[in-house]
Amino acid sequence: MGKCMFETSRDILNWVLAVSTGTLVFFLCWSLYYFIASAQRILRLVKQVERSVVKAEALIDLAKEKINSSASYLAIFGELLKRGVEYAKDRQQRHKREKVDDLEDMVDEIKKDLKKSTGKKSKK
Repeated sequence: MGKCMFETSRDILNWVLAVSTGTLVFFLCWSLYYFIASAQRILRLVKQVERSVVKAEALIDLAKEKINSSASYLAIFGELLKRGVEYAKDRQQRHKREKVDDLEDMVDEIKKDLKKSTGKKSKK
């Protein structure tokens, strides 16, 4: 007759221990695989977030540069506008002075004409 696999209770215990160890090793390997896969996904996510942060910093730096250059342009534009207004006021005042001078000259001429005309009448 052939030999039976389970002759004693010790044989059964060894088989149960072998199957339990194999099952434990299987679940440990399976858990380790999913842990590593999750770690890789987390690493990819961290890298993607890092790239996004770098892009956001670059965008913020670009915005700061644009604002600074715009501010300097606005300062230049403001200075030009100020000088333009001053020039316009000066020109307007000069134009008014010229008109007043012209009017004074006209009044002087009229006075002279009046003196001449009144002087001629009195002599006749």
